[in-house]
Amino acid sequence: MTTFDHAGPARPARGPSRWVALGWQLLGLLLILAVWWLLTDVLKLYPPYVFPGPKAVWTEISYGLWGSGPQDGKLLSAIGGSLRRMLTGYLIAVALGVLVGLLMGAWRPLRTTLGAYLTGIQSVPSIAFVPFAILFFGLNERAALAVVILEGFIPMALAVSGALLNVPPALRVAGRTLGAGSLSLTLRVLLPASLPNILTGLRTAWSFAWRALVGGELLIGGVASLGEQLEVGRNTANVALVLATIIIIGLIGGLFDALLRAFEGRVRRDYGLEVPQ
Repeated sequence: MTTFDHAGPARPARGPSRWVALGWQLLGLLLILAVWWLLTDVLKLYPPYVFPGPKAVWTEISYGLWGSGPQDGKLLSAIGGSLRRMLTGYLIAVALGVLVGLLMGAWRPLRTTLGAYLTGIQSVPSIAFVPFAILFFGLNERAALAVVILEGFIPMALAVSGALLNVPPALRVAGRTLGAGSLSLTLRVLLPASLPNILTGLRTAWSFAWRALVGGELLIGGVASLGEQLEVGRNTANVALVLATIIIIGLIGGLFDALLRAFEGRVRRDYGLEVPQ
């Protein structure tokens, strides 16, 4: 008698789970710390004032966040000040980028002119805009905020414009067939279909804006910021403080990027663009 297999279609093979990936990342971190400790505290290849060990850097972090000492609480207030400027500038940049990106995606003359200008400006390092921002706004945090907005706005506008152009033509035809006008087609058909690619633009805008913020804060003193902590470490020859601030900058940037990446992955799975793992 013939038998039939009712198990259904074979499921695609899943890649390593997120926990396995996290385990490898933690293992890599431990390896880096071990090599760092070996070079500085065991072999002593460099004097502590040139390349301090992990313990000295951790001491600066603990002093700056919750301990007592010369940097008591200053790192914590610096993180708060930088995040406040970053979130303010980032939200403004995203709002402006989405608006301009929609206009460029809907109107070709604007896309061919302004889009080309924005692409050219994007190739300019963010630190190059800081002197102009200081001369225009003064030596204050508005100058740093302006650089953040500019560096976040450009990739966001280009991402939205490019995402709209990558929508399958069949969706445009279907929307027009159902009677959608230009505005309705953009807001109700093209924009939702572009969402996965727009979320990629959000991550890119965050990365550009975060780097621009720290670079701007290096040259704008008098405010609590991570850039100011880097400058304090340089002026006092405190390499441990410089390394501690760099580590915190990397951790904050990586954390927000991971959050945006997780949200993007969730949306892509909902759109059927990724296989759940």
